[in-house]
Amino acid sequence: MAKLRFFSALFALLLVTSYVSASSTDDAYIAGYAAGVLKQNINLDMPSLKVQDGVITLPSGSLDDDVRAKAVQRLSEIPGVEAVKLSEMTSEESGAALSQQEQVPAGMETVSSTDATILPTGLLPRGHLFKPLLADPRWAHFSAAYRNYQTTNFDGRDIASVSFGETIPFYRGSFGQSTAQWEAGIQAGVFSDFNLGASSSDLLNTDFIASAYSSARVGNFSAFGRIYHQSSHLGDEFLLRKIDTKFERVNLSYEGADLKLSYELPYGVRVYGGGGGLFHREPSALRIWSTQYGIEFRSPWRLDFASLRPIIAADFKNFDENNWSTDISARAGVEFSNLQLLDRKLQILVEYFNGYTPSGQFYKSKVEYIGVGAHYHF
Repeated sequence: MAKLRFFSALFALLLVTSYVSASSTDDAYIAGYAAGVLKQNINLDMPSLKVQDGVITLPSGSLDDDVRAKAVQRLSEIPGVEAVKLSEMTSEESGAALSQQEQVPAGMETVSSTDATILPTGLLPRGHLFKPLLADPRWAHFSAAYRNYQTTNFDGRDIASVSFGETIPFYRGSFGQSTAQWEAGIQAGVFSDFNLGASSSDLLNTDFIASAYSSARVGNFSAFGRIYHQSSHLGDEFLLRKIDTKFERVNLSYEGADLKLSYELPYGVRVYGGGGGLFHREPSALRIWSTQYGIEFRSPWRLDFASLRPIIAADFKNFDENNWSTDISARAGVEFSNLQLLDRKLQILVEYFNGYTPSGQFYKSKVEYIGVGAHYHF
């Protein structure tokens, strides 16, 4: 119980730190600054630019490719700008749309759809072309969660799970003058489980994942491919407690490659799918192939009074190792859109899992759990 209180305090501390460290970008200032940059550098008169959470919507309906590319580049260089979205509207149509939007009652904001999102290019750019998979238990990010296991074939019922990691793009570029972009970088994460019911809250399992990845995006379509390594290790306290039992430790380590494709539909819906295989594995009896697919909903409507939007996601995995049975991971909750800690968005999610555990050393165990956690994503 002491460790449970510790993790609860840590959870609360994360929330408090998020609020204290949060700094909302002055969108009105960026809009005026951006209009001045376009006028001074490209002689482009666009007094009505929409800016939301640091994302500029550029009316590009009347712009040729060369002018549009120059405008996107200049706008991306403005401090505080997270991305540039392209709209088919002309500048006049955009101004009329903004005037109508100002008459919408306060309290709920609608995010309009656009043709493409252009992220900053160059070394160590902000953002990601392929958005994080919200319900994937092994997507690298920072999180802390409490999970209550409904089954008894895992070591304990009250489990604290933490993860540390991120997807870091090293370089991003564009394909010519088109809106298509590509990036390359690394993705790494550490995932650990602790048994809160044990006297010393034993560390049960830690998975280390490291990969080199490349991703691409054009319009609402994005792709993510990687070559990765994963190894899994048992905790010392757990091994000492199990020394007199017949628990079998597995030297689980493997390298593989996978590819995921994603498409964003209207009204905040996203679908994705892909698969992969292992090219080196220990134990050698591990079967090679796997598939992954899922669906997500990130509400296009934001509640202004609370600065949050609802999200829900489901992720499904099938492994040849488990005779292609389906592992189900589902999460739902809210995302605080304007609360950022080191550019990470805060999400509070309840979760459900049913299938073979992703915790490496226990990969032969089928589990079911419910839980709640805090998650940060870039």
